[in-house]
Amino acid sequence: MKRGMSAEDLYELNSVSDPRFSPDNNKCVFVQTGINKETDDYFSHLFILDMEKEGEAIQLTYGKSKNHSPRWSLDGKSVAFVSNREGGKNQIFVLSINGGEARQVTELENGASNPVWSPDGKRIAFLSTVNNQKEPGEKESDKKLLPLEVGKMKYKSDASGFWKGTFHHVSVVDVVTGEVSQLTEGENDFTLYSWSPDGKNIAVGADLETNKDQSFIHDIYLLDPESKGLSKITNGTGSFGNVTWSPDGKFLAAIGQDMKYYNATLSRLWIYDLEAKKFTCFTEGLDLPVGDFMAGDFQQGAVLPGAQWTEDSSSFYFVGTDNGNTVLYYGNLDGEIYPALLDQQHIFGFTLDSKNQRAVLAISRPSKPSDLFLLNITEGTTKQLTDVNKEILSKVELSEAKSFEFEASDGWKVQGWLMLPIGYEEGKQYPMVLEIHGGPHAMYGNTYMHEFQLLASKGYAVLFINPRGSHGYGQKFVNAVRGDYGGKDYQDIMDAVDYVLDQHDFIDDQQLFVTGGSYGGFMTNWIVGHTNRFKAAVTQRSISNWISFYGVSDIGYYFTEWQIESDLSDIEKLWKHSPLAYVKNVETPLLILHSEKDYRCPIEQGEQLFIALKRLEKPAKMIRFPEENHELSRSGKPSLRIYRLNYIADWFGEYTHIH
Repeated sequence: MKRGMSAEDLYELNSVSDPRFSPDNNKCVFVQTGINKETDDYFSHLFILDMEKEGEAIQLTYGKSKNHSPRWSLDGKSVAFVSNREGGKNQIFVLSINGGEARQVTELENGASNPVWSPDGKRIAFLSTVNNQKEPGEKESDKKLLPLEVGKMKYKSDASGFWKGTFHHVSVVDVVTGEVSQLTEGENDFTLYSWSPDGKNIAVGADLETNKDQSFIHDIYLLDPESKGLSKITNGTGSFGNVTWSPDGKFLAAIGQDMKYYNATLSRLWIYDLEAKKFTCFTEGLDLPVGDFMAGDFQQGAVLPGAQWTEDSSSFYFVGTDNGNTVLYYGNLDGEIYPALLDQQHIFGFTLDSKNQRAVLAISRPSKPSDLFLLNITEGTTKQLTDVNKEILSKVELSEAKSFEFEASDGWKVQGWLMLPIGYEEGKQYPMVLEIHGGPHAMYGNTYMHEFQLLASKGYAVLFINPRGSHGYGQKFVNAVRGDYGGKDYQDIMDAVDYVLDQHDFIDDQQLFVTGGSYGGFMTNWIVGHTNRFKAAVTQRSISNWISFYGVSDIGYYFTEWQIESDLSDIEKLWKHSPLAYVKNVETPLLILHSEKDYRCPIEQGEQLFIALKRLEKPAKMIRFPEENHELSRSGKPSLRIYRLNYIADWFGEYTHIH
């Protein structure tokens, strides 16, 4: 008899990502990621599928290291990839597809990433980290413990910690000689996209504004690898990236947005005509964001490649976030757009074979964690290519997520999902956990969530919805939360609870629980300060005080201005939207989970809430996760991710009576 999913089953699960067709479309290389329980770390390896034969994928790399970002040379004879196998630093390696050992082609002190082949196969462009504050010949190990001098607001980030005087620059390496040449310079960070078919330009991105503390743009440039000259093709009014060249070199496709609604602006697909020097928004009439905005806690190394062009340079495919799914769309230069695969799914990677009208997609569903599928574009049919979780899924039962739509108090349509508890029996009543996503500009939907499956296995129904502010429902919907945190978004969530209670007699309305992280943590804090209908709550990496958040978060000053539409000149408004202001109302037992090195929602946000609650002798407990940042639930140390899951389940369990 099958059992439900446990927190510890995370050790047994594998994820696949970043599929890439070979130039002749006969093979497909991809990345498979798992967890090494002994080292308490992730490992990833390259695998290859023979598209002309039936059979399992062949493993190309081995060991305990992380091998990822596979990229084919144009002749299809070699794959460049990134690995930390030598000394723990990411370097670029090249592997002959005919066999043999991978050959290391970079050996840089700060590592190398993001390989991009030149069309002639002689060079690889890549990103490297350059430290402008280090003396020549000085090693990182030589550095003494020194004070951190801070002169700019953007001096820290949740992803990389405190700024250490480094910048990301584009370099190239000669594949035969190993000679490295740096192509960009200065106190700027560059991103690297793609090499033009004629080899004369490399598409890169950067913000070259002098005062970057006040700048939030990201422009596209064409970089001449010979002269190192830069030509700007966007106009400095938005944030653009994911640039891909048409095969004939006449057009660029890019994904980005004009910042009209700040970070609530829908990302769109743009086309640049190199001859006419015209940059046009292609998906203006498509009221959804281009890209993958699905909230999740499982996929590792997910990469969307940007728009993928067909051989004739007149059409392309891209992924959009749409009503709880990510959808593969087709478009052409005549302006046509329509879905190529619209299903209950999360597409988080794809590669195109336009010659044979097919694509390989990385797909997840609520009861299908992660696998590759072959799409026949003409017929609209899919065929599963991998089964990377066959062993663990043979032992466990997973709960399906059933979608529903309801009308909020003010008439807005809102989408949600309900998962039944594992072992559900008619006539019995069950407790329910309400889950709230972060962002707020993200989306819950049809993807695998380990946390949800764990709670279902513990006997809970799981409710998750996309309140206004979520992606996938148009520009008006995603923008509606700005300036109204704790307003109509809160009402959407409460209306959803009322709706499912009205529709389903098996849910015990005296045993409701709530949790969420980041914005979901803010909303959890807000909920317990405004209603006592939940028996217990868990707030994760949350915001409790917008006044202090303004100055302590790595994005605090501009995120607060964009989202709350206020700054320190209006303390009253910031306090009005702060859950800490309502702490005297809290009667719900609250567990506070926070990471020590969370610079996005710093741990002082959790500390303030904890002390305020305990001072009033309210039921509260705080768990601090060492060395982790805002991404604990998704990519943190595996053992700490499992601790986190069990803390949530155990806290709810203390207040649950299943009957």
